[in-house]
Order: sequence, then C-alpha cells, then structure tokens
Amino acid sequence: MAEIQLGAVEARFADIIWEREPVTSAQLTKLAAEKLTWKRTTTYTVLHRLCDKGLFQNNNGVVTSLVSRQAFYARHSKKYVDETFAGSLPAFLAAFTSEKKLTAEEIAKIREMIDKAGG
Repeated sequence: MAEIQLGAVEARFADIIWEREPVTSAQLTKLAAEKLTWKRTTTYTVLHRLCDKGLFQNNNGVVTSLVSRQAFYARHSKKYVDETFAGSLPAFLAAFTSEKKLTAEEIAKIREMIDKAGG
C-alpha cells in the first residue's frame, strides 16, 4: 500500500466513513453537515480526494473503505516509531510511559499483545 497522508479534517471525515460504512453518499453529506458543518459540495470534493488516494471507493453512491481504519493507523504508527525512535518499540514505550502511568488493565493488554506477537 502506498503511503496515504491525511490532514486533520480529512482524518475526521475518514473516521465518519469508517464508523458507518457502508454508507451512501447522501447519508454522508448529511453526516458531514451535522458533524463538520460542510456543504454538499465540500463533502463530495473531500470524498473524491480520499477515493483518489485509494482509501475509499464510491460505487453507485455507496462508500466503502479499501483500507481499514486499523490498517491505516497501524501503518502510520509504525512509520512514526521508525522515524522518531529508529524503529525501537521499547524506546517509544519508554518515552510514552515517562509522561503517563499505565493502568493495570493497560499493562495486561500490552502483555497479551507481546505474548501474541512473540509467537
């Protein structure tokens, strides 16, 4: 998958689509008007741009994703760790936890993920 960059407003709009897909373009214009105070033309312009980027598709007025929310944000998270912490997940976690104390529940979830990733 090619790198897809989204601005803050595009990301909010993408989240609206991911939360409700499949969604008709008519429903999407109503949602964008309510949540982003967009006009119909703005909605269609941004939707067209996101489809051109390969994130979504609009088939006969029904919008669905080509890339899941999880896959999109996982790729961006990995890129951030690669660029900022030289790919070191322990360095990222050390930086993250230096400002935020993890709850017992968060620690348990992280341990579970490590166990699954370790095979």
